[in-house]
Amino acid sequence: MGASAHRATQSARPADMESNWYVIDAKDLVLGRLSTRVAMILRGKHRPDYTPHVDHGDSVIVVNVEKVKLTGRKLEQKTYYRHSGYVGSIKATTAGEVLASVHPERVVQNAIRGMLPKNALGRKLIKKLKLYAGPDHPHAAQKPEELTLG
Repeated sequence: MGASAHRATQSARPADMESNWYVIDAKDLVLGRLSTRVAMILRGKHRPDYTPHVDHGDSVIVVNVEKVKLTGRKLEQKTYYRHSGYVGSIKATTAGEVLASVHPERVVQNAIRGMLPKNALGRKLIKKLKLYAGPDHPHAAQKPEELTLG
């Protein structure tokens, strides 16, 4: 076999990355289906040059997150827990309460964060996610492309 018969696997480098911006309207979209699609875009799995250890994904803006749909009885049954570290200080909040609160974007953020890697790369990727309760966002300068799901 000659030298040309063996080809090295091409691995994308962070310097080669070109990032795009996408805007998604979450109105009447199911939370899980929206989250999986956004996590895939943030991770870069929609690109042909996907590399697992490189941040090769795009930035995503999600608007109208307070109008996202939860199927079944998840509004009253899906529970988020938080704990201060003190004995007996666990607090529980339902998804319906979070959506009706001041920060409804936390429901979508928690769903997407759970689908990203639990390491430094995942923490870097979640910063590329911008969530807004209403239909407006301040990222017009990035010229985001409209992305339709569903």
